[in-house]
Amino acid sequence: MDYAAATRYLISLGNEVRASSMDSAYAAKLGLENVTELLEDLGRPQDAYPTVLIGGTNGKGSASAMLDAVLRAAGLRSGLYTSPHLVEIKERIQCCGEPIPPAEFAALFAQLRARMERLMASGRLRFHPTYFECLTAMGLEYFRRQRCDLAVLEVGMGGRLDATNTATPRLCILTQIDFDHERFLGNTIRAIATEKAGIIKPGGVVVSTASHPEAVAVIRERAAEQGARLIEVAREYSALEPSSEEGRYSFRACHADGFCLPVRLALRGGHQVENALAVVAGARELAAMGFPISVKHIQQGLATAQWPGRLELFQEEPRVFLDGAHNPAGARALVRFWDEHFSDRRVLLVYGAMRDKAVPEITEILFPKAAAVVLTRPDQFRAAAPETIRDLASHLNPHILIEPAPEAALEAALAMASPQDVIFVTGSLFLVGDIKRRRTPPAIARSRLVEPLPVSSGDR
Repeated sequence: MDYAAATRYLISLGNEVRASSMDSAYAAKLGLENVTELLEDLGRPQDAYPTVLIGGTNGKGSASAMLDAVLRAAGLRSGLYTSPHLVEIKERIQCCGEPIPPAEFAALFAQLRARMERLMASGRLRFHPTYFECLTAMGLEYFRRQRCDLAVLEVGMGGRLDATNTATPRLCILTQIDFDHERFLGNTIRAIATEKAGIIKPGGVVVSTASHPEAVAVIRERAAEQGARLIEVAREYSALEPSSEEGRYSFRACHADGFCLPVRLALRGGHQVENALAVVAGARELAAMGFPISVKHIQQGLATAQWPGRLELFQEEPRVFLDGAHNPAGARALVRFWDEHFSDRRVLLVYGAMRDKAVPEITEILFPKAAAVVLTRPDQFRAAAPETIRDLASHLNPHILIEPAPEAALEAALAMASPQDVIFVTGSLFLVGDIKRRRTPPAIARSRLVEPLPVSSGDR
């Protein structure tokens, strides 16, 4: 089995969202029983190295990428497991900053498939593991084979019943909790937070940036029940003297105990300040556990972390940003960036979304501000029809047109734009992936990396 065949087979399995849309038997697959059995048969690879589990609604991927960059700056062999991918499935499983090689991906899946078939034939597996369960097992096993010093695992959806929750992490990070995946996680912040907080384990350490009062209450309750030590970033850390250059923030990350570290972020957007503070807090906790992480490593990691598809500058003149904002909180973060840096510019949107997302609320946030909107359809079975979005949002903007193909939609926006204008491609990470897969960006003269700030003698 080669890489292409392995990818086709995995996609045919369906992820948790798709499986749960089918029938009650498939819906029963949402849980840990199947993936736990598979990992037991593999010899529990997740126990072969320490792990950090990062959940939340928005920011968990960015926090994962930043913490991974810090670990690599410290010279550690860091594994990184994230979802979804943008262009190729192998992006989800990385070691030392490099995706798993296609040949190793294919060989690992072939071995896993043979094992799954044996377990199903013996009755030890009730159902064939899903797409996400298979990838999680592959990632955990790959990190063992690569002898990773530590692995950063981004939760897929929820937390309590997510396949990544088979790990027993040394550290958990919970980013902001808001509405998303309500069909599976619940229709209230309390219900969603309960699922997210399910990753908190007995006696663990938890860093949280959650600010919604109901989410804060749930996390505190769960931490107390589990005897876990809770670090609430908003109560313990501050971002002092913040400044921004083209959307990349510099500030002093300070703690009440006197710790104060100047940092500069590679990732764009004011919302990344909070995520970075969580990473600073998490890195300090890991250092206290004995991992060789210094303040210089924290600075270097934050200054070099890359997380494609999140306010990613794709081209210049006109500037095109790719941003996978797919829920109201993400849309508000995009608007904040827009207002802070391009309030005097003409801005166009290329927008495509999944039909199970809060499209009416998201369009209310984004569309009235745009000079024009080009609607398109991401290449994904859950994608909303552009005509449906136009019908519900036509009152929000008089300049809405439809180009069903994502690349054609971007071309239409570019044709309308002057060199001084700005284009945001947004609404779905699937749309961002479509653009990145099909279009090679022009060379960007401005470096995507920034130099870490020096550590003064007063910093510790």
